[in-house]
This record gives sequence, structure tokens and C-alpha cells, in this order.
Amino acid sequence: MADITAAEVKALRDATGAGMMDAKKALVEADGDREKAAVILRQKGLSKVATLEDRENNEGTVAIASNGNTAAMVLLKSETDFAGKSEDFVELTQKLADAVLAGGEGAVDSLSEELDSLRIAKRENIEIGTVVRVEAAEGNILDAYLHRQDGRGVNGVLLEVKGSDVDTVHEIALHVAFAKPEALRRDEIDAEKVAKAKESFEELTRKEGKPEQAIPKIVEGRLNSWYGERVLPEQGVFGEKETVAQRLGDAEIVRFHQAVIGS
Repeated sequence: MADITAAEVKALRDATGAGMMDAKKALVEADGDREKAAVILRQKGLSKVATLEDRENNEGTVAIASNGNTAAMVLLKSETDFAGKSEDFVELTQKLADAVLAGGEGAVDSLSEELDSLRIAKRENIEIGTVVRVEAAEGNILDAYLHRQDGRGVNGVLLEVKGSDVDTVHEIALHVAFAKPEALRRDEIDAEKVAKAKESFEELTRKEGKPEQAIPKIVEGRLNSWYGERVLPEQGVFGEKETVAQRLGDAEIVRFHQAVIGS
């Protein structure tokens, strides 16, 4: 059996974040080979972390990376805000966004070892949520907005618009962050959800004692209002009367993406 020195234990602890006894045991098992010991610690750590996968993870960090008319956004999820706003967590989320900007959405896999190390260090159910990369068409405007709180991104928006100006597009991006629309068009909302809403409006209207012949029109009006709360172009800008579509005029929203902590 190899002689394990205190300096070797300390070096392994510094490299892996493991406890003193765990580091020493791993070195003994690896016959003094630090790299093998680090692998042993990582495998044991991941085994422990795997038991956390069913726990809710509604906290985390959102990061955005952009370059010209291309932007990437990543949401990294954690169980607690303590983990989500920690420096190493925020840094890795930004590294993930930078990787996606440079190499596409699949580039998150290149940081899998760092992600595993973070899971071990935090002992939380940490997983990647939203991953998106947008390359706007030539002539279109791409706005990348990130709302920060306590040193981390908590609400990110990527918005591409055709035929508008920078200030207007930024205003609509801020609106998206505020209003959290579900879709760009009505047909993007789940049909079952729409059917349930319509059914509940019909039931409510009948309970109110409205004439049978008037029910379809009343339900249609209520359903239109329901869509107006969820479909971006139909929403009132910051809750006001003027809709997003009216504010944009002839301009067209090509696409939008949003990542919010807790979603």
C-alpha cells in the first residue's frame, strides 16, 4: 500500500472539494494515484447525487451570451436560491451559454464533467433547463434581455423582430419579461387547454342565467380575452390598452424565447 502524505490528501481535497477522510480513502484505494482517486471520488459523489433526482429544483440561474445578431440562453436549475446564486453556479451557467453561442445547443454536453462536479459540490438536484440559440435573419433585430437579481439572471428573453427599430424591439422584450406570454400564435396553445377554458366559460355563462342564444357570443368574447392574456401580439403592452401588435404596426415578431426561474 502506498504511503499517503498529508500534502497529497490536501492536493486532492483542493482539486475535488472532497472531505479529508474521503480524499484519504480514495487515495488509498487508488494506491496513491491522484487522478484515479479523483475519479473514484467523482463516481461516489455522483452515486449519492443520483438519489436527489426526484427533488424539486425551481431555483437556479439564467445566462445569456450574444455576438452581433446571434444569442444563446441557458437556464441551469437548482433546488435552492443559495446554490443558484453562488459564484461557481453562476459562472458555470455563463460558460454553458457561451458554449451554446459558439457551438450550438448540443454544446452543453461539452461541460458535462463540470456540471457533475457542481452537483457533487452542492449536493442538489441540478439540471439544465432551457437551452436555446437564435441566429436572426439579415435585417432583423434581435434583442437579448436579462433581468438580474442578487447577482444572478432570473428572467431572460430572446426576441427577433422583422421590420422594426431597436428601441421598440427592446421595449417588447421588456414586456415579454413582464407579461410572460405562453405563445406567439393562438394555435401554439395546447388544444386541450383551450377546450377546457371554453368549457368553463360556457358553464359560467349558463350559471349567470344568460339567454341561450347569447351564450356562444359571450363565450367567444371571454375566450378572446383569455387568449389576450397568453398570446404575445394580443397582450396589452405592460398591461395597458394598446396591444403588442398595435405597438409594432407593420413589423412582425419572428420568434421569442423566455427562461424564468421557477418555470
